[in-house]
Amino acid sequence: MTLPTPLTGIFAHKQKSYKMVLILALLDLFGELKQHELSITLVRARFLKLLQARESQQLPVDPPPESVGQRWGTVQGFQINSLMQTPIKALSSVLIFDSGEQTLRFTDELRDQWSEQLASELREYAIRELDSYYEQQRPPVRTSLREYLTQVMSGYVEAKREPFTNHPLGTLIRRTIPQEIHKLPFINQSRMRIQGSVGMGNWATVPWIAIMDRSNTETTQRGEYIVYLFAHDMSAVYLTLAQGVTVPTKEMGRPGAYQYLRQKAEQIQTLLPLEGMYKDQNIQLTASGLGQDYQVSTVAYYRYDRDQLPSNEQLIADLRNVVENYTQYVEIQASNEQKELLAVEPLSVPDQVRAIQTYIRRKGFAYPNHLIENFYLCLKTKPFVILAGVSGTGKTKLVKLFAEAIGATSANRQFTLIPVRPDWSDPSDLLGYKDLSGAFRPGKLTEVLVEASLPENQNKPYFICLDEMNLARVEHYFSDLLSVLETKEWQEGRIVTMPLLHRDSLTSEEDRQRYGNLHLPDNVYLIGTVNMDETTHPFSKKVLDRANTIEFNYIHLGQYPEDEEEEGAPEITAVANSFLRSEYLQLVDVYRDNREFIQETTDKLVKINGILEDIHAHVGFRIRDAVCFYMLYNVRFELVDSAVAFDLQLLQKILPRVQGSSSAVKRMLLKLMEEALGRRLAMQELMEDASELYQNGSAYDEAKYPQSAKKIAFMLRRLEDDGFTSYWLS
Repeated sequence: MTLPTPLTGIFAHKQKSYKMVLILALLDLFGELKQHELSITLVRARFLKLLQARESQQLPVDPPPESVGQRWGTVQGFQINSLMQTPIKALSSVLIFDSGEQTLRFTDELRDQWSEQLASELREYAIRELDSYYEQQRPPVRTSLREYLTQVMSGYVEAKREPFTNHPLGTLIRRTIPQEIHKLPFINQSRMRIQGSVGMGNWATVPWIAIMDRSNTETTQRGEYIVYLFAHDMSAVYLTLAQGVTVPTKEMGRPGAYQYLRQKAEQIQTLLPLEGMYKDQNIQLTASGLGQDYQVSTVAYYRYDRDQLPSNEQLIADLRNVVENYTQYVEIQASNEQKELLAVEPLSVPDQVRAIQTYIRRKGFAYPNHLIENFYLCLKTKPFVILAGVSGTGKTKLVKLFAEAIGATSANRQFTLIPVRPDWSDPSDLLGYKDLSGAFRPGKLTEVLVEASLPENQNKPYFICLDEMNLARVEHYFSDLLSVLETKEWQEGRIVTMPLLHRDSLTSEEDRQRYGNLHLPDNVYLIGTVNMDETTHPFSKKVLDRANTIEFNYIHLGQYPEDEEEEGAPEITAVANSFLRSEYLQLVDVYRDNREFIQETTDKLVKINGILEDIHAHVGFRIRDAVCFYMLYNVRFELVDSAVAFDLQLLQKILPRVQGSSSAVKRMLLKLMEEALGRRLAMQELMEDASELYQNGSAYDEAKYPQSAKKIAFMLRRLEDDGFTSYWLS
């Protein structure tokens, strides 16, 4: 079978790869979904995924437009809406785009002829044309390693007799060669750090140029890396896969470090192919000192004599081989760490929550019933939670102990406490700033985000506790975080957000590589603790909409630590990030399979929203979705009764929005009290005097939603006593 005539010339004219990629995306989805009319959202996501896959595999790929980003890996679906229109229009002879329904399909003529063989031939055609396009686009290799290495070896001995500062050869090694290596297509620009050295203030005996994978190391003092090492007499240069020497030597002494490095080199040699490379220790750099350290620490190497340097093409091919081996080793290390993390059979969610409760109790702390279950469900629903209440009730301690119980501690840097200062006024106080020289000075939050984003850490939960969060105005210093929280979408199995730090806003290349397009990873959980008094600032609805607010105002002092000797020492069980990570981002993710439950929950919210409208405090879709997700997680994991769960959501998502002094506010609170009690009230009498509702606190034990009823009664009392009420008055 040959392709129908309309399809035979669709790739004849191409300036980009987008037409072929779009056809491949459509064919993928047709095969998976068995339908010919596809949502443009699905097509867009698959289109982007194919481009990202080529980029991550270091295959040739068209770079994204500058307005979208520097790399496809940081681009999100909504950013390519306009870009997608170009290939759709170019293929309008065979594709039909319905702008009203937002769907894409082949023409009726092609659909009538459709078959698996046609789809297979079209796929082969698209792949063939894509390969041809990239082959034509492939630029000639301009990086001349041979020329650069020759310059170093022919000039270094003489340069050492000349002043060190600003010497051209120093600039060549420190700056020019690293920049040129960075341009090679097999170098992962986001992960690889390239550094050259000719010494610190004085010429080094052995100059070097190192290539480091940031997920393994960012310094030549430890970890593994690739490095060009020049013999002291410049007779040869070695391209080596090496190990950091400085840290092991400091920790073990030179004899112990040498033994450790040799054993480690042998282990790595058994893991990697290292084809064409020497695996002995016959590197001749210097007779003693640091040169000897390099010799001992080398895993494998190529030797290039000054008078017999191979061609530039061969030098680049050798470097590609070492990079591929190095990348394979880094991936093996990350996989081993993951296996260690998951070596213990994971507990079920209910069992894990009970283990957390046990850990906290054995540490001598007691919290109200359902608080730990509630805290877990809040984090699972959205990774931003506010803990409110009077000072000394254990808000900060709860975050620390909860994190500790699942293996996130200060020692392993998975728990970070950031005290908020009253003078914080913009996001730079958290994220960082550029100093007068243009260098970026990261904030404490940014440092955590960078570490949590490393490939080897992406399956570990990271907790950030913003202590006394409202000492400064949250909307000022936290505004960027609040915004990106709402840009979450799935991308290659992970939840990504818009960048917090845009690459183009940074000056130096090093800052761009480390911090450029940094986003909020899906393994970071933000918890703010707040005290509501005259020294603090209230929260806006923008903040409240994005968080669950858990209150700590009801304190029972007659609680005592349990006997740890009888119970045994508290146990820490490290968990994977999947325990906490959100699984639902939009209601459409769960509606089909949970239609009845979602409608039932939404009906309750609709009724409550009708009450809130009287004072313009009603909620939107964001809160509706968050409440539904919270309720679904609770049903799925069977943590608390559904009525208890909805009571907590009414208390945490609805009541914090209520404040005021008018009769309308009082009428609304009374209507909410009817919902909380599950019975009608004498509204007219209570509008005059509602004291009967708050004089007997035990009356709420039989209420439909007892915790909400108790809080509403407290708010009514404040309104009648002070003429003003708010959820936040303690």
